[in-house]
Amino acid sequence: MYRSKKAVLVFGVGPLQRSIVERAKNMGLYTVGVDPAEDAVCREAVDAFEIVGGQDYEGTCAVIEKYGIDAIVTAATDKPLVMMAHIAERYGFPFFSAETAICSTDKFKMKQRFMDGKVPCAKGRLVKSANEVEDFEYPVIVKPRDNSGSRGVKLCRSKDELDYSISEALDVSHYDNVLVEEFIEGSEFSIEGLHFDGKSEVIQFTEKSTTEFPYNVETGHIQPANISEDNRERIRQIVRLIGDVMKFENCPSHTELKINNRGIFVIETSPRLGGDYITSTLTPLSTGVNMEDQLLHIALGDTVSIHPASVQYSGIRFFSFEEGRKVQHLPDPSVVKNWPHVVDYSLSLKVGDEVNRITSSLNRYGHIILQTNNRDEMEDEFDKYVKEIKKTMFL
Repeated sequence: MYRSKKAVLVFGVGPLQRSIVERAKNMGLYTVGVDPAEDAVCREAVDAFEIVGGQDYEGTCAVIEKYGIDAIVTAATDKPLVMMAHIAERYGFPFFSAETAICSTDKFKMKQRFMDGKVPCAKGRLVKSANEVEDFEYPVIVKPRDNSGSRGVKLCRSKDELDYSISEALDVSHYDNVLVEEFIEGSEFSIEGLHFDGKSEVIQFTEKSTTEFPYNVETGHIQPANISEDNRERIRQIVRLIGDVMKFENCPSHTELKINNRGIFVIETSPRLGGDYITSTLTPLSTGVNMEDQLLHIALGDTVSIHPASVQYSGIRFFSFEEGRKVQHLPDPSVVKNWPHVVDYSLSLKVGDEVNRITSSLNRYGHIILQTNNRDEMEDEFDKYVKEIKKTMFL
């Protein structure tokens, strides 16, 4: 087909990909989206949409040849990475290898790479039953090898809890075993990076808050994180080591880690943009660098230019209300979005809904995003606004 614009194929056309689709359009690119769901949420956002199964290699190749695709991207999801790597190899698109994709989407193979490459991390092993970790001290963390968004991830304080949690994790996995790790105490962070031209560059440090255990679901993020300059430099070195060990190239990275008085411990990493609005919204607000734009430049083989700067503080808080309460009234979104420092607000609950327990990122029900001049101001505004929203909902 004749077209004057370069074309980019976006894998996944859900809400997590909306922002990168919009950035591609702003760059003057023709956007083609593939998704296995006929009713994909953002199918109207792309210039062309094709229903293609997540494992349909030949179907994906047919789309590439139909539209004369020049580049491939995705955002905030691990699921298509192996397919994308195989596609990139066939058509010569800038991307990382299939081997890297496989190791990045299997938490056990990732841990093997970490241990072989001396990346500081928790010890862990594959198991089918709690009897196989009798040498571990409780609590331990159980997680499926092949899932994300905290699905199936749980802290276990006893053998009985571990037995039950292994069964839960297997229910959301394609494997017949799960990864059990020692529990690492400490504050949680994520590191947003870019890997190109043989370099590994840290763009921003993100501070996390999570639900109470046994589930460990992210309930908020603040940028820049409260990390000492010494630890920032150590983290930069670790990210460079991860880039070498995992063979990250032509990609972003989202690395989760913990810091305690024993040091820095990497939990996991992925050669993709971070979800939860971290790279689509928070990082541009706090650094002035749009990582989605830079990923598109990498995917097109263009020059990457990054100059992170401390612009302002940015943050997101996901709502977490008392489980079982019924929603009686909803705040007016137009009013909330006009409050000082509010960048975005969303709430999926309706009047009469009962508040569910948050067990993964899939069953969170809303958020508010702020940009402020300093951290204290952000914390104060978050507390004030969440209190006001809660007061309105539960009269």
